[in-house]
Amino acid sequence: MAAASETPVLDTIAAMTIDSVERCHMDERTLIVVRLAALVAMDASAISYLAHVDPAIKADFTVGQLQDLLVAVAPVVGTARVMSAAGHIAQAFDVALALAESEAEAMAQAEADRRKSS
Repeated sequence: MAAASETPVLDTIAAMTIDSVERCHMDERTLIVVRLAALVAMDASAISYLAHVDPAIKADFTVGQLQDLLVAVAPVVGTARVMSAAGHIAQAFDVALALAESEAEAMAQAEADRRKSS
């Protein structure tokens, strides 16, 4: 029997995402556009967008392209969903930046500690 995970929900979501990406034959940019459009349509929370920040950056997805996506789906999903998505996307980027800063600080501290002990 497999050991119980400390994060079973996140592990399940990650496994589903990996399986989906492996079975999908879209290029990275198209996949990001489709997923972001689906998140807008679902009025997803900021944490759902957060999971897509890194893949969007790696696919060279620009702020202008994100704006174009929101403009394109607005007539279909409505202004309330688009405005909600814009707020949630901004929150996701704020969290991603805070996490990146925290990671950079931890790496700098580790390097400083290493130099002190040398």
